[in-house]
Amino acid sequence: MAKATKKQALGRGLSALLKDPENDIKSVSDKNADKVIGNVVELELSAIEVNPFQPRSNFNDEALEELASSIRELGIIQPITVRKLDFNKFQLVSGERRFRASKLVGLETIPAYIRIANDQESLEMALVENIQRQDLDPIEIALSYQRLIDEIKITQEKLSDRVGKKRSTITNYIRLLKLHPIIQTGMRDGFISMGHGRALINIEKKKEQIGIYEKVVSDGLSVRETERLVKAYKEQKGDTDSGKSQNGTKEIPGFVSKGIDALKKHLSTKVDITASPNGKGKIVIPFHSKEEFQRIKKMLTGE
Repeated sequence: MAKATKKQALGRGLSALLKDPENDIKSVSDKNADKVIGNVVELELSAIEVNPFQPRSNFNDEALEELASSIRELGIIQPITVRKLDFNKFQLVSGERRFRASKLVGLETIPAYIRIANDQESLEMALVENIQRQDLDPIEIALSYQRLIDEIKITQEKLSDRVGKKRSTITNYIRLLKLHPIIQTGMRDGFISMGHGRALINIEKKKEQIGIYEKVVSDGLSVRETERLVKAYKEQKGDTDSGKSQNGTKEIPGFVSKGIDALKKHLSTKVDITASPNGKGKIVIPFHSKEEFQRIKKMLTGE
């Protein structure tokens, strides 16, 4: 208990240091920076603004109330992380639920780790840290991955190393963004799972995606049932993945049918194959970005 009291008192002392205009710390090389940067400091909630880079957009009111009740009883167990913007002005990097719940409780201060970071670093820290959380929905994760690729200018391979996920996992999440917005909302609201979404992606036309989606929800179909429904739909449409040629009349040779799934799995992308019974045909591998083209090229050529 004595250690906790001493640490809290130290945090309040550092808070006073940050409020001294003569000690305005703007970089790690400034005087007293080592006393503040990377340490836990008791900050006024009014001096902290929310992070515009926060990937989470849905905050469950009931869950916030439960967290607020815990904070009321036990206090803040894990400090939030902020970056210093200006004199006595900070921005959240992570911990927005704790920040919001503390406001609900009526706290005036909150313990926080202080970082110094530019906008790009702050975006990367916020997105990478939030991606690791277990309670983000698949669309929030997909949007976070896409923002890192677009705004940090990072490839899927480097992103894979950065967040500790397989590149195929990242690709599967990003592909969810091809779903109709209504289906994305349904996934965020828990009407369907990521597995359902991955099955529905195979329907290219978004209007037709909606028709299948509505049946999945109304009939309470499982992922496997949804996959079968999508497969049956594509066979009816004469889709090349269903084992028919583009005119829908000729059977694809068995050796091609057996190889389609292996190609898809190896390349982690859709593969279109048309073939005639005599064994002639063609393979079409679509791509949706420069990075994806380069990834496929590397896997096929090794360069």
